[in-house]
Amino acid sequence: MSDIALLPQVEAFLRRSHALFIDGGYVQSHSSQTLDVINPATSRVIAQVADADLADIDAAVESANRGFRHWSQVAPATRGNVLLKLADLLEQNREELAQIETCQSGKIIQISRAFEVDQAAHFLRYYAGWATKISGQTITPSLPSFAGERYTAFTLREPVGVVVGIVPWNFSTMIAIWKLASALVTGCSIIIKPSEFTPLTILRIAELAIDAGLPAGALNVLTGGGQVGKGLIEHPGTDKVSFTGSVPTGIAVGRSAVGAGLTRATLELGGKNSAGFLRDVDLDKAVNGIIEAGFLHSGQICAAAERFFAHRSQIEPIMKKLAQRLSQLNIGSPLDEHTEFGPVTNRQHQLKLEGFFATARAENNTIIHGGHLIDRPGCYVEPTVILANSVNDTLLNEETFGPIATFFPYDTEDELLELMNNTPYGLSASLWTNDLSKALRMVPAINAGTVWVNMHTMLDPAVPFGGVKSSGIGREFGSAFIDDYTELKSVMIRY
Repeated sequence: MSDIALLPQVEAFLRRSHALFIDGGYVQSHSSQTLDVINPATSRVIAQVADADLADIDAAVESANRGFRHWSQVAPATRGNVLLKLADLLEQNREELAQIETCQSGKIIQISRAFEVDQAAHFLRYYAGWATKISGQTITPSLPSFAGERYTAFTLREPVGVVVGIVPWNFSTMIAIWKLASALVTGCSIIIKPSEFTPLTILRIAELAIDAGLPAGALNVLTGGGQVGKGLIEHPGTDKVSFTGSVPTGIAVGRSAVGAGLTRATLELGGKNSAGFLRDVDLDKAVNGIIEAGFLHSGQICAAAERFFAHRSQIEPIMKKLAQRLSQLNIGSPLDEHTEFGPVTNRQHQLKLEGFFATARAENNTIIHGGHLIDRPGCYVEPTVILANSVNDTLLNEETFGPIATFFPYDTEDELLELMNNTPYGLSASLWTNDLSKALRMVPAINAGTVWVNMHTMLDPAVPFGGVKSSGIGREFGSAFIDDYTELKSVMIRY
């Protein structure tokens, strides 16, 4: 087992003095402050990026407004073709982008290739198809006619303007693509503010976007800390924010947006997602489902399941078999193609997860497997299985965003539904059963924006995605995104 060799262009990219991407090219920040980008597999600094200041924000917003005025007038088919060309360029530079992503996030290389790059290209092509299909409707008003006059009306969909896309560290490439594709295909311009932990890949993609034919100013990238995102949201020259991240930060983003002149906000937040297993599910199928739902990318997925409910008669054998499977995972370097389980993305998050382990012990939860940091360089955490004592235990209620599966038994299917809904969040959930008719009866009773049956975490661009309750506002994907990136204008004519 050994790491793959980094491509020469990846090594050259990491050695760059990384600037901000404004108005179609790299621009030195007005600030002298920089941020270290740390490889979570080694804890070594691999690059430095600019920590943008208010002058940089002003420059990016000015550029984005110029870009919007031009890009919004571009023919829809042309906008779609640019996204198609960008998808081609992602695939042509697949290995380079995947390696950059793995170096900055600790994501195992197979996931970087398949999800961060391949799926990003797939989403781009899906959104490109919408470019020529955004339309209004014609309406016949029922107004009175006093002198033979008539009326007709129609609606237009117009781009909202300058979008601020705030991207999290867990899937920094794919989620950035979701936001820029939604904005660009509707005729908006966008300023991407990546996480300070994973800012590199989107800088390279911005170069490729220009190569694809995107005009200067339609896409800008500002790196930096949280103050950059706040400054962009509150800037009078921005019109919308699309945020993906934690619930507390999302609430703060929403408040800032409303307080800044009713800036529109799409908030795709996390939560405490549930997976419920009915008694008819085979044990091996249940364990495979738990690994899919809770341990992909070390559980660092907003839609991942963290609360697992199994029938009281089955919960112990499920947890035992799961512990056996987890103990056999190949934990190692994310650049080793044989690795099945890599590090979490940053030291802060590693320490947060260690705190959850301490909480579980303090509350006398049973740690079936794991429950420790891994003693090796980097930000490694053991995949962990925990049996809670009570529905009020912390690990059943607070989002961990890590490789921690917390279990609790149920006795009846009605109790299962109550347990799955016993949370202020509602991003996603899954139900596992061989009885399709029972599943279809139970799905309407589950309070979540997405409910999977016999699967979890998988997203398709044709299927709307977003949360209910405290897990967000608005929807990604499908045709639903159009409502969030356009204004509806009504036109009425008397003749």
